[in-house]
Amino acid sequence: MPRRGPFILCLIVSAMLMSCAAPGAYRPEFSADMGEEHYTVASGDRLRVIVFGQDSLSNSYSVDGAGRISMPLIGPVPVLGLDTLAVEREIGGRLRSGFVRDPRVSIEVEAFRPFFVLGEVTTAGQYPYVDGMTAQTAIAIAGGFSPRGYQGGVDLTRTISGRPVTGRVPLTQPIRPGDTIVVRERIF
Repeated sequence: MPRRGPFILCLIVSAMLMSCAAPGAYRPEFSADMGEEHYTVASGDRLRVIVFGQDSLSNSYSVDGAGRISMPLIGPVPVLGLDTLAVEREIGGRLRSGFVRDPRVSIEVEAFRPFFVLGEVTTAGQYPYVDGMTAQTAIAIAGGFSPRGYQGGVDLTRTISGRPVTGRVPLTQPIRPGDTIVVRERIF
């Protein structure tokens, strides 16, 4: 009987430590999401639209809050959630229906939507996205960790399939446009 005491104590301590673990400590969605072949357009992006042979239609267009760009001749074009190839097809199809005989359209993302850094950093806020960023470089752009910032990982919120997903990720996690990074306060 006296040998059960340490065993029960170990079980209680283990249960307490597991309850302290970060919620959503690892989200496999973030790794799978990075494998997207084409960039998905959303509000805040700026697209460079080139219609070959039609200089008056070629221009930069900002995606508005409703997820549309507004072009001459064809008006508002819904682009929210489409990749750049689908936007090319959409604009080409609208131009083909009575405006341009054989439109050749090319789309490129001229400016990505911003990302956000919150919590225990020197200067929390919204920052322009740079291709190839990690959580660590995003924090560096925000002025680095505050003296109370936890440096073992961050909470990342990303919209995947139309819904926000939040989880704890390492500092080496690649960041995407529109992500929100939260640096927690360290306990000790």
